[in-house]
Amino acid sequence: MKTTGGLSHTEREGFIIMERYGSCVRLHPEKIEEYKRLHAAVWPQVLEMITRCHIRNYTIFLHDGWLFSYFEYTGDDFQQDMDRMAADPVTQEWWKVCTPCFDPECHPEKKAWWIGMEEIFHLD
Repeated sequence: MKTTGGLSHTEREGFIIMERYGSCVRLHPEKIEEYKRLHAAVWPQVLEMITRCHIRNYTIFLHDGWLFSYFEYTGDDFQQDMDRMAADPVTQEWWKVCTPCFDPECHPEKKAWWIGMEEIFHLD
């Protein structure tokens, strides 16, 4: 296994077979229940796009107002897949619904919502 700046991947015979991603963001306290309600019924087209972009085992955890997401990427061009997802009109609408739940002050220096995390330990 190799770890580089928040990205980890497993190699088998020189081929990357999976990359693990973790990220975090803080919710507005008054938006926690809304965010939970939204994610209890994610739009099917959004789930299909996530799958088409080679993301699997996608999980979001909540603790004390902070969200932690984890997913595994199995494609061969992460940026291209993320660009494809970002260009999808249904995904854009989903993000418009979810983004107001995020606290813009949680990562002001990064000017981003979800911030990548460094993997420091993994055991298969």
